[in-house]
Amino acid sequence: MTTVTTTALCLVAGAVLAGCGAGGTGEERSAGDILDEANATMRKLDSVTVDITNRTTGGTVTSHLVTDLDSRCRARTTYPGGSALEQIRLGTTDYVRPNREYLRKWKNNPGLSSEQRLWVKTPVDPASAGGDGLTSCKRPFDSFGTARKGGTKRVADTTAVELIVTDKADKEGTYTFYVAEEGEPYLLKTVYENGGQRTTTSFSGFGEPLDVRAPKPGEVLSVGDAG
Repeated sequence: MTTVTTTALCLVAGAVLAGCGAGGTGEERSAGDILDEANATMRKLDSVTVDITNRTTGGTVTSHLVTDLDSRCRARTTYPGGSALEQIRLGTTDYVRPNREYLRKWKNNPGLSSEQRLWVKTPVDPASAGGDGLTSCKRPFDSFGTARKGGTKRVADTTAVELIVTDKADKEGTYTFYVAEEGEPYLLKTVYENGGQRTTTSFSGFGEPLDVRAPKPGEVLSVGDAG
């Protein structure tokens, strides 16, 4: 679980490299210029939706994240076999709700028969880097590697320029980024491929109102209450 989660987070961190802006001076822009513009555009957002599908020989992990790119977000991650973990992060507080299959598999509780309806309230661990299965609301949107232009494709009903990025630190992996040519130069999708792994990250809901709230009091179990 840790390896898959970390891989997914690393992909998203690199995913925001790509960019192609609307308008322009008519001059041919380099792939690096496109990346820089996309980075700047994505960093200005106050909300975005991120969907990740990570396929490996061990199965498929998917995650859905709505975030303000800072300290408020809501996520759901689903693992092979149907186990799932929901999370709401509000500042320094996490609300976490695993489903029954998650507890059976990851918490070694095979006898569990009822579905879990309560959220566990716990402080955010600043030292965590995804190893606990939880998601950070932040995304760095930093460039890396060497980029070259590909063709154009339709992504989410938008024409996108294709950018292919390779990096010396990952000689076997290739990143392909799709950046909107129409309107704002948003990153629409990125695909990472490395042998038996293929990770697709899609971005949507750019700047849409963010509705992330704490669960109702009756649905929450504080960590201190468990003792």
